[in-house]
Amino acid sequence: MWLLAASVLLGALGAGSAQLILSGTSVIEKNGCNETVVLPCYVTNLRQKNIEAMFVIWKKEGTTIFSYRGATKNFNIDPSFSSAKFLHLENLTNGDASLVLNSKQAIVGNYSCEVTESNREGEFRLELRNGSGSWFILGERAVIISLVILLVILCAAQLIFIGLKYEIESQKKVCVIIALVIFAIVAGVGAALFIQDGYTVQNQAGLGLMVIPAVILVPLQYVMFGIVFDSQLQATLALIGLKLLGFIIAVVGFALCVPACPPLHGSVLIAGLAIMAIASLLSLAYVFIMGSRMKDHPRPGKAVEEPLNDAKGVMLE
Repeated sequence: MWLLAASVLLGALGAGSAQLILSGTSVIEKNGCNETVVLPCYVTNLRQKNIEAMFVIWKKEGTTIFSYRGATKNFNIDPSFSSAKFLHLENLTNGDASLVLNSKQAIVGNYSCEVTESNREGEFRLELRNGSGSWFILGERAVIISLVILLVILCAAQLIFIGLKYEIESQKKVCVIIALVIFAIVAGVGAALFIQDGYTVQNQAGLGLMVIPAVILVPLQYVMFGIVFDSQLQATLALIGLKLLGFIIAVVGFALCVPACPPLHGSVLIAGLAIMAIASLLSLAYVFIMGSRMKDHPRPGKAVEEPLNDAKGVMLE
């Protein structure tokens, strides 16, 4: 009786010792900020710690996508998962069989890690899911695009008011309109690229197309003030300076956001665009107020020129 119990116990211990114990995270989420995805797999009870005795297989939905045989140092990788590689091959003998995949090739689904050491083996299963996340959250993207649209609208409104109130040279008018239209088109293309989910070159280029060309609004503001006033006043120079300051802050914010996902300084970028929008709004209000005060009167400087011209005409007669 005792002999039977002992043999059963030894058999159970022998069976247990033939199994490798694998661990990891059962659910992995990837998001737009991930350039790569790590599928964790760790063996906790390796004995030999000899790479030549090890054989590793990674499967997706039961189909082998990656395998490595230590005895021959050979890799077998499915072409659809060509980016697959060990996280740290040198740590394989310490039990780290984690796999790294390019984010685009890391298809959501069920994966399994199978590790064999001589006659001992084990398996670990995990699920890869799509998680929420992008470079900028949706609210931030909406605010940035809205501020850029507001900049275009305010600049256009100011140009329309000045065009209705004052005479503008045809060449100057065409140049201002073309510059504003070009910025609106470029910013529109940028918004279309930026609004997409993910953290890609397209997202970065889209944000750049909205922020960097906004510098054109600074000289445009100077030109529009020049149409209304013969010389730049302290108030107009202050408004131009405020818009330039906003642009500089926005560019600094853009430079800080590009290398980080999620962006750590998105508020700096938004603050810069907001300052530019405030400067544009104040400029529109200033032109409107000054224009209303000068209703039915020529712009400053013209009042002096026209009497002189009339006097010359009388003298010639």
